[in-house]
Amino acid sequence: MNIIRYIGKRLLFIVPQLIGIVLVCFILVKAIPGDPATLMLGPMASDESISRLRRELGLEKPLPVQFLIYIENLTRGDMGKSWQTTKPVFDDLLLRLPATLELITFGLLGALLIGIPLGVMSAYRKRGIISKVADYYGLFAGALPDFWLALVLILFFYTILGLAPSPIGRLDLTVIAPAQVTGFLTVDCLIAGNWRAFRSAAAHLVLPVLTLALVNAGPILKMTLSSMDRMLSAHFSVYEELCGLPRLMIVRNAFRNALPSVITIVSVLYGYLLGGAVLVEIVFSWGGAGQYAVQGVLNSDFNPVLGFVLFSSVFSLFVYLAVDLIYLVIDPRIRG
Repeated sequence: MNIIRYIGKRLLFIVPQLIGIVLVCFILVKAIPGDPATLMLGPMASDESISRLRRELGLEKPLPVQFLIYIENLTRGDMGKSWQTTKPVFDDLLLRLPATLELITFGLLGALLIGIPLGVMSAYRKRGIISKVADYYGLFAGALPDFWLALVLILFFYTILGLAPSPIGRLDLTVIAPAQVTGFLTVDCLIAGNWRAFRSAAAHLVLPVLTLALVNAGPILKMTLSSMDRMLSAHFSVYEELCGLPRLMIVRNAFRNALPSVITIVSVLYGYLLGGAVLVEIVFSWGGAGQYAVQGVLNSDFNPVLGFVLFSSVFSLFVYLAVDLIYLVIDPRIRG
C-alpha cells in the first residue's frame, strides 16, 4: 500500500510537469524564424492565399490563445498534423519512436557492458593497467562527438573493410520488413521467424549501437568508479576486510551499495538519448523520431516538434518513476 500511495503521489505531479514542459517548448518553437503557411504554399503563393491559410491554422491569433487551443486539442488526443507528411503527428510518432527506442536501448545496454566492468575493475585494482586504460577512456569518451565517431566507423568498417552494411536505414533495400508487433525490428523478425530480416536488422544495428555505447560508456564508467571508491573505503568494507572475507565478496557488497548511483546515471542517459541520438540517426538514415523532429524544426513544422517533446517528456518521467521503484527494491534503507 505504501508503494501504491507513493506511485499515486508521483503521478499527480506528472500532468503539471508536462504542461510546463509543453509551454516552454511551445514558446521556443514559435520563436523559430519562418512562416509555416509560406512554406506550405510555396514562394509563388499570393499574399491572400497565405493570409487565408494562416487564419485556418490559427497563426494570426495571440500566442496564449494558440497555446490554449493546442492544450485543448491534446486533451482529445489530437497532436495536430504534419504538413510535411500530411499525417497526424501521433501516427507518425508511433511509427518512428520504436526505431529510436530500439537504437538507444541497445546502445545503453552496450554502454553498461563497457562502463560498469571497467569502473568496478578500476576501483578493485587502482594501480593496474585496467585503471589507467579506464582513466584515458573516460576522458576520451567525454570529449568524443558521437556523429564524428559514427562517420569514422562507417569509413573504416563499411568503406575500407566492407564488413558493415551501408548506412541506409534499419534494413537492406532487398529485405521485406515483418509486420510490426513491438516496433523493435529485431524482436519483430524473431516473432515472425524471418531470419534473413533478423540478420539484416542486427547487422544494421551494430555500428550505430557501437557509436552510442562507446560515447555513453564514459559517464557510466566514471560514476561506477567514484561510487565504488566510496564504498570500498567505507567502514563496512574495512570491517569486512578485517574479518578476512574474500576480496571478491567485499567488492560484490560494495557494488550492491553503489548501484543506486549507477542506476541514476543510467536513467538520466536513457532519457537524454531519446533526443541526443538524433545526429547518429541522421548519419545512419535511421528514420527515427529524433530525425523526424529535426526535420520539423528545419521546415517550421511545429506540430512534430511539440509532439516529440511531449512523448520524450512522458518517457523520461516514467523512466524516473521506474528508477524510484527500483531504489525501493535494492536499498532497504528506503523501505525502512
